[in-house]
Amino acid sequence: MSLRQTTRKSTGRTAAIASCAVDLAGAGGAPRDVRLLPAGEFRSWDGRPTDVAAWVMTDEDGLRLVAEAAARASDRVIDFEHATLRAKSGGDRAPAAGWFRRLEWRPGDGLWAVGVRWTAQAARHIADQEYRYVSPVFSYDKDSGRVERLLHAALTNDPGLDGLTDLAALAAELFASPTIAQESAMPAILKNLLAALGLQETATEAEALSAVEALKTNVAMLSAQVAAPDPSKYAPLAALSALQTENAQVKGQLAALTGEIAAAKVAKQVADALAAGKLTPAMEDWAKTLGAANPTALSAFLDAAPVVVDLGAKQSDGKQPAGTGGQALSAAELAVCRSMALAPEDFAKTRQAAA
Repeated sequence: MSLRQTTRKSTGRTAAIASCAVDLAGAGGAPRDVRLLPAGEFRSWDGRPTDVAAWVMTDEDGLRLVAEAAARASDRVIDFEHATLRAKSGGDRAPAAGWFRRLEWRPGDGLWAVGVRWTAQAARHIADQEYRYVSPVFSYDKDSGRVERLLHAALTNDPGLDGLTDLAALAAELFASPTIAQESAMPAILKNLLAALGLQETATEAEALSAVEALKTNVAMLSAQVAAPDPSKYAPLAALSALQTENAQVKGQLAALTGEIAAAKVAKQVADALAAGKLTPAMEDWAKTLGAANPTALSAFLDAAPVVVDLGAKQSDGKQPAGTGGQALSAAELAVCRSMALAPEDFAKTRQAAA
């Protein structure tokens, strides 16, 4: 039986660990994408779980697991016959059958491991149908049944979930990642940064990065000159001190400029996601914190996130809110106002001041 359950104590509540199975038969070889857990309520064919009514995967749970996976620095393992579980208790070897890192939540369908990298041995076993199932191991809350964490997975021939997914045509399917629309308006802070770099407001990201690299090169040259001065070009101590002071100032300006560019990029990503309905207002602070700590993880989360907020782009009377100074706000700007609980007139004043 591939389904196993153990309990553990977490802060303030009890959680349990379970494993199930996904049929790989007929997938045209070793599939790169595998659905690990279904959306909604689900149970094992043998009647488990017995401690809760059912296991549960909500949209919130799926998006949380996707974000956690994007923030990880290491891959998750797929082993043979849950050897990882046995190795922790008995010290046995647990060779890998495959590895995966990226997860994708597909609303109404479930949680998918995307881009699985199989070992040559595991790929042969799957192609020859010597192994037919992938069994995910996950922890869940023993009060609600909601999935808490995805731990790892295993190749097995003893399924826990019967008919979780049909992968017969998986090799021919193409899944397009959602994209986030880019607005042409540039925040005032970016305009100021471009001006400080000597660039026009129409400069591209590549041009801005090139200017930053040039500034870094100048700093490196100044550092080299200070660290190893040419004796034939000896300068008085006062001139050397002035050069060191200038070098420190340039380094400080560069650090501040780099931080502002990164912060502005994260702020724009979050604002775009709010406008597109991919973030709720309650998720705004979390998204900004994630972007500051790990910009790559934020980008991965927003690429995979579905639209979860109905923006309601039009007002019921079709008129602009009072106090906007006669300046029409776009549907996206109105959506930002609603999601951030910001008065339209305040938004219009800020936009006018930044113009």
